[in-house]
Amino acid sequence: MPKIKTHRGAAKRFSKTGTGKIKRSHAFTSHILTSKTRKNKRNLRKGAIVEAVDHKNIAKLIPYM
Repeated sequence: MPKIKTHRGAAKRFSKTGTGKIKRSHAFTSHILTSKTRKNKRNLRKGAIVEAVDHKNIAKLIPYM
């Protein structure tokens, strides 16, 4: 079997944790920040774990990470 190519767009957006979960960053952080509260912006900085329903598809895109 040939090697699977890593989806480079997904590789820039997702990373794997030590236990094999997939980390992602939050959306809505780039512009129009004046209407968002300080607390909301602070919470958007933190990473998040990809939901179980999406995990299988994203794991196929980043097989060697």
